[in-house]
Amino acid sequence: MIELRHIDLRTDSAAQRVVKDETVAVDFAAHEGELMSLEGPNRYVPGDALITGSTGDRWVVSRERFDAKYLPADAALAHGTPGAYRNRPAVVLAKRMDEAFSLARSANGGDVLTGNAGDWIMQYAPGDYGVVQAARFAKVYRVASDA
Repeated sequence: MIELRHIDLRTDSAAQRVVKDETVAVDFAAHEGELMSLEGPNRYVPGDALITGSTGDRWVVSRERFDAKYLPADAALAHGTPGAYRNRPAVVLAKRMDEAFSLARSANGGDVLTGNAGDWIMQYAPGDYGVVQAARFAKVYRVASDA
């Protein structure tokens, strides 16, 4: 397994610009804890979004990031209450990996995520990373139309 550090997909010719299109189920954490995603541990604090994706995968998004990235799927749902949410379309960088790998969720460290050959590294912003399994990537991401 290769350990990735200090990566920047903005300068990687193998990276693609992609957009996620998904409705997810969201609960909000009442207390501190840890959710084990398929890619590794996700620690959370009260108020963070505990997300279940359309493929059954689970992960955590900090409340600040959640508020900026997701909208209620139904106009009747008040933002910040549990229910169905849809991501705001945003272009992110992605790179398919040909061997097993690991990387920290943040350039400053944090939770370490792992992926298998065929899985994808996601770069949401400089120093902000994720890992998406190949089957999930195929279902919820598409190449950005401006790419």
